[in-house]
Amino acid sequence: LTLVNYPSLVTTNAARFKLAAGPDKVLLEFGLRRAQGPDGGFSASKYCIVGGFDGTSNVVAGMILGDDVPVKGTHAHSFVQSFTSLDEVGEHKIKSDTLKHRDSLGWTDTHPGELAAFISYAVAFPDNFLALIDTYDTLGSGLRNFVLVSLALDDSGHKPAGIRLDSG
Repeated sequence: LTLVNYPSLVTTNAARFKLAAGPDKVLLEFGLRRAQGPDGGFSASKYCIVGGFDGTSNVVAGMILGDDVPVKGTHAHSFVQSFTSLDEVGEHKIKSDTLKHRDSLGWTDTHPGELAAFISYAVAFPDNFLALIDTYDTLGSGLRNFVLVSLALDDSGHKPAGIRLDSG
């Protein structure tokens, strides 16, 4: 019974999320860090895919399950917290365009380290910019910094992938 309960639970919940989100929404599984037991992360990833999710952040699950399971993800809160200043970001068109948009919108009071992290991530992954916006202040800083960097990416012909909320 225990061999069926957990897979059934995770697969059913994943299917419910997919049905609620709709067929044209992409759902990714990010549960590795909270998984239970030595193989819990792999099991959770596998059963979310069975339930209809579109990808996982679990690199090992992607390797084992093959090319049909895209590995996708974003940065961590610790990545955002590792930046304290825009001075930590080298000169780049995305940085200068972001600062231009920040000045034109008057959003100069957002968290500078968070903005530096977003710019750095966008420079590294311009076609897959998916930002974790709730490290500090979701609406007052994270969302605004995401918009600023997204506008700069758009100026360069790139399209941001979206946002991620972990805790609020």
